Amino acid sequence: MLFSIFFVVVIALGWIFSYALGNQSILVYAVIFSVVSSVISYWSSDKIALALARAVPIEKNNNPMLWNIVENLSITAGLPMPRVYVTPEMQINAFATGRDPAHAAIAVTRGALEKFTKPELEGVLAHELSHVGNRDILVSTVAVILAGVISLLGDFFLRSMFWGGMRRRGSSSDRAGGILMLAGIILSILAPIGAMLIQLAISRRRELLADTSGVLLTRYPDGLISALKKIGADRTPMQTAQSSTAHLWIDTPFKGDRVPFWQKLFMTHPPISERIKALDEAVV
Repeated sequence: MLFSIFFVVVIALGWIFSYALGNQSILVYAVIFSVVSSVISYWSSDKIALALARAVPIEKNNNPMLWNIVENLSITAGLPMPRVYVTPEMQINAFATGRDPAHAAIAVTRGALEKFTKPELEGVLAHELSHVGNRDILVSTVAVILAGVISLLGDFFLRSMFWGGMRRRGSSSDRAGGILMLAGIILSILAPIGAMLIQLAISRRRELLADTSGVLLTRYPDGLISALKKIGADRTPMQTAQSSTAHLWIDTPFKGDRVPFWQKLFMTHPPISERIKALDEAVV
């Protein structure tokens, strides 16, 4: 259903932009682009996210404690054992990815392995497994792809308009064409903003849900609460931080002194203090 909605939205925007610019080929390109984007995002999103994070796969003999925690939590949650990865980053963080529970992967930073106690690590891994069980990964992937494609279409429309599309339409007496041109301009500006706000709303709500689900899985809320406090106090920058994958991490990877202003304005995660407060209230 999510991919169908994504397909319809992109096609609708392509239709409006094609008629506003008087170029029907735009609609054809929109169809092809949406199909290719859907296929790539569904089948390869996990590989792309892991590659961007420079994550390295591990086996049980590489880190028995990490492997056993993931295995035990997976059995408790009734989920298949996901692939386990470690990233070289010293920031305390972790993320899950994959299109469904049968193709899921969990990545933990080296900083998390070195600085977490076992109960804290269990709380974080339970949070990530909850993302897998709740299908949050696929939902977030669709939201990111949708926001990105709509932004690209909007940018393409504005560039095409200023490079001659407006003159061609402006010379016509067709009022319907003028209305479509105006609608295209409005959509090209507002659609990317709306898509980004939807993405942020989805990401923040799913993080709070995963916190609660993770606590229910471990039956030990203090572990995740303590882990979130350490994550919130950690100011270590992440060398591989990417806007496209920021929503996957348990907390924003953009930390330190060089965080761009727009990253602070459009955070993909609720504040750590709000998450801890929600967990405390749930326990009470």
